[in-house]
Formats: sequence, structure tokens, C-alpha cells
Amino acid sequence: MKIIHRTYKFELLPNKEQKTLLGKHFGCVRYVYNHFLNERKEQYQSDKKSDNYYAQAKTLTELKKKEDTVWLKEVNSQTLQFALRSLDTAYVNFFRGNAQFPQFKSKRKKNSFTVPQHTISKTPTGKYFVSILTEQEYEPSKKTGKSVGIDLGLKDFAITSDGIKYKNNRYTKRYERQLKKAQQHLSRKAKGSNMFEKQKRKVARIHEKIANTRQDVLHKVSKDIVSNYDVICLEDLNVKGMIKNRKLSKHIADASWGTFVRFVEYKANWNDKTVIKIGRFYPSSKTCNVCGYINQDLNLSIRNWICVNGHKLDRDLNASINILKEGLKIYGEELAITKVEEKSDVSNNAHPVKPEAHHIASGVCG
Repeated sequence: MKIIHRTYKFELLPNKEQKTLLGKHFGCVRYVYNHFLNERKEQYQSDKKSDNYYAQAKTLTELKKKEDTVWLKEVNSQTLQFALRSLDTAYVNFFRGNAQFPQFKSKRKKNSFTVPQHTISKTPTGKYFVSILTEQEYEPSKKTGKSVGIDLGLKDFAITSDGIKYKNNRYTKRYERQLKKAQQHLSRKAKGSNMFEKQKRKVARIHEKIANTRQDVLHKVSKDIVSNYDVICLEDLNVKGMIKNRKLSKHIADASWGTFVRFVEYKANWNDKTVIKIGRFYPSSKTCNVCGYINQDLNLSIRNWICVNGHKLDRDLNASINILKEGLKIYGEELAITKVEEKSDVSNNAHPVKPEAHHIASGVCG
């Protein structure tokens, strides 16, 4: 039994008065975030420096006292402080190279605000949700003693080294005709009109259906893999770079490999399983898993090939087997390093040298 943190999400059904209060929170959070983001940008352009969270929190207190922005007092103060925390985190991540520069929040996109350990959000379809972070006891799944290599693709979503294939459902393509029709109707409406907003929600509902269907499948596949294997080997894919390919960007985004890997990682952590990522430049598809020959002429259109030594290979299955081999090699090296470090720690602790003795020895040697 171990302790994990898990978030539960529930839909809210607020009445008219509650919707008004929630709307004030969304608006105030958006205003505070955008106001202080603009302030930071202006400060940096002027002095190459900008205020941190604590300086801006002090300014926020003064802002709530001003006549023009006294309405900020109508919402939870912790909510506004968290908006500043979020902005500060976004800035830190940007300067560390982990994220893009913070963007201004838009009323037309997803709205949300946070109070301690709770997040309230409103989707483009007009639904309200509350997310609650919990700490709970969790029983990890039983060990299987099995390892697997997984090749992520577009023809099939995932192919395991033992030959199991998970279908690529192509969620966007499934609803493509319905989505196109709804967007065409939206383009004919007068922007800002009631009919425009109504049709806009229809389009949003289709996007929501696509997202929910995709996420449901990703959860099921990731759970299946973590339940059946103890060591899971994956490629460290450069999804952001791959999406720049105009011909494949739509399909890559729809497959949502990054989200899948994230699901596998946190579920593996819950269940004391191991995820190994191999280098993104490792030629898993081009290397024959039998003899090691590398086919430099292999392109994406070739699904089956024969190496110079006569081994017949399925491109995706071959890649997953190579990913498993390389992953286990990395895993073995990491285990060896860990054992050496543990042995070194035991050795150092077995015969501790007293400081006094060390000084005496040094004195004699000197």
C-alpha cells in the first residue's frame, strides 16, 4: 500500500446566481493575469527586469483599493493570488527553456480559477467542472515479470514487441464531416450574435466529443500496458518537431502520443513499474532486430522490408523489438550503476573514520 495524489473531476450544475458568481471569478482571474503579464512585459522592455510574485502580490493589494478596480474584492483573494502564482511559474518555465512565453488569457477559450486544492473550470460548451486533489492509499498492481518495447505510429497507434497492436482510431477523421458542416454554418452567422454563439457551442461540443473519446481510449490502453508489464520501453519522441511536418501534423496531433506517454508514466509510478525512454535518434525502424544491419534507405512508405541477410521484417514490429532491446540495455546499465553506488555507500558506512583519527593520521604523514 502506498500514498498517491489523485484528482477527481465532477460536473457542476450551478443556478443563475451561482453562474454569475463563477463568471466574476473567471473574469477577475483573467484580468489579474493579463494585467500583471502586461506589467511584466513593460518593465522588462524598460529595465530588462520585472517584478516577481511577491512584488506583484503587494501591487495587487493596492489595486483592489483603487476605485476603478475595487470589484476585485468581490472574489476569493486566494484565487487572485493563485493567478499571480501561475503567471510567475509561466515566467520561470519560459526563462528555463521549458515553455513558450506566457500568453494573454482569452474569454473565448477555456476559463478556470483555483482555490486551495480545487479548480473550477468552464468549457467552451458552457459546462462547469470542479477538480479536487486528494491524497489516498493505493494498492499497486501485481508484478508480471514481463518487459515490453512500444513503437508509436499512425497506421496503428501502438505496436508492442510481442506483436500486440492497438488501433489508431483517427478521432478527428471520424467526426470530420460533422465538424466541417457545423463550422460552415458558423461562418454564415453574424459574429457576436445569439445565433453565432449558439452555433459556436455546437462546434465546441463536437471538439469536446473528439477529446473525450480520445482521452478515454488513451486511459484504457495505458492502463492495459502498465498492468501487463513491469518494464516499459518507449522512444523519446520529439512530438513538437514532428508536428511541423505539414502532411502529418494533423494526424500526429490527433494521435496524441505525448498525452499517452504521460499517462503511462504516472500510472507506472503508481504501480512501481519502470518506464525507460530510448534516444530519439536511435534507428529503431531501420535496424534489423535479428542481425543488426541498418537500412539507410528505409522511408515511411515502406511497411515491410528484407535486410541484406534475408531477414523478413515488419517495420513497426521490428521497431518495437529494437526499442525493447535498447531499453533493457539502458535499464541494465542503470541498475549496475545503482548497485555500485549502493555498494560504495555500504563500504563507506562500514568503517567510518573519526575526525580525530583523520587529523592524527594527517599529522603523522605530514
